[in-house]
Amino acid sequence: MPKKPTIADAQLIAQLYDLRRESEMRKARAWWGGEFFPQSADDFLKVAWAAGTQENAWFRQVSSYWGMVASFVNNGALNEQMFLAPGVSGEMFLIYAKVHPFIKELRQRLNDPNFFKDIEKAVTHTKWGRERLQFMIKRVEALRQRMAESKATSAAAPR
Repeated sequence: MPKKPTIADAQLIAQLYDLRRESEMRKARAWWGGEFFPQSADDFLKVAWAAGTQENAWFRQVSSYWGMVASFVNNGALNEQMFLAPGVSGEMFLIYAKVHPFIKELRQRLNDPNFFKDIEKAVTHTKWGRERLQFMIKRVEALRQRMAESKATSAAAPR
């Protein structure tokens, strides 16, 4: 039986929200949410293996944050129902949707069967989460297409 939400759950969610407001974390989240749209495992790995770059730092900061928070939920330290509210975990669904198309290849190439495992478990554990993930996958695909079209239009424009 799922644990009943408590005041401590609400307090932890508020503390986690405060961490998301830190200035460098805001930059990292803005990059993940608005600029980083890997088209393949190779695109993803270019950033993951680019140690010392700003993008690599942002990649690690956001992915480790959501992995940590997902582990709280997966291990019962944070109420799943409260956590899955879109205002609390919507960004995690977006991030996982960006990785989802090539997660198996990434795990193989990184030789890490647990890569993004906590996040995957958190987003797919419930029927609502699986439905929300499918919604986000469609949204990410539409954004990828718009970005590709925008790049093609920019490249074709006379200078």
